[in-house]
Amino acid sequence: MTQEDNMSIFSRFRDIVNSNINDILDKVEDPEKMIRLMIQEMEDTLVELKSSCAGKMASKAEINREKEYLEKTLERWDGRARLAIEKNREDLAREALLEKKNSQNQIDLLAKDLDHFTTLIDECKSNILQLEQKLEEVRQKHKLLIQRGRHAAETKQARTVLRQADGTQAFQRFNDLEKKVERMEAEAEMSGFGISGSRDSSIEHEFDKLESETEIDEELAALKKSMKGKE
Repeated sequence: MTQEDNMSIFSRFRDIVNSNINDILDKVEDPEKMIRLMIQEMEDTLVELKSSCAGKMASKAEINREKEYLEKTLERWDGRARLAIEKNREDLAREALLEKKNSQNQIDLLAKDLDHFTTLIDECKSNILQLEQKLEEVRQKHKLLIQRGRHAAETKQARTVLRQADGTQAFQRFNDLEKKVERMEAEAEMSGFGISGSRDSSIEHEFDKLESETEIDEELAALKKSMKGKE
């Protein structure tokens, strides 16, 4: 990964972390679509950040191995310098000390590189943590946005149904049907009264007829009796 690529990744990272999610969503017509795109961009950036961090960690490990090798080389030249002095070979001792010094110089440079990569890796890990937190925040907002959208759709549908039921032909037909049932119930009740009344009237007529016949019979008997008395 080139230096230019690293700059691009960290530039996008800063834009994402410093962004105000609510302000962005308030300015778009389709917040859910926008938030999905944001999540995708964050996930892509997170992958690139982790890849960049892994590369830096690999470079640090390589530098550390080289430093350890040079430290062993330094010890070896130090031992050789001592051996040369013991054998009265000052010329070889001098050469050994020069090699030891070169090794030490390289070790010092590598130590600075290690410190530099340690700082970069710590910063990279911090950036990854911040981006993961930001990504989780956006995911939660996406989840909440979906729930709010569903609730709004359900509320809208319920209000539409209530509005239709409150003033449409369907509700009017329901009222008409209710009135028709009430009318049928009333007719059935009146029909029962009619049958009972007709029957009562017929019985009443029969009794009136019997009572009338009894009175006539009594008058007839009284008349016959009075006529017999005159004879």
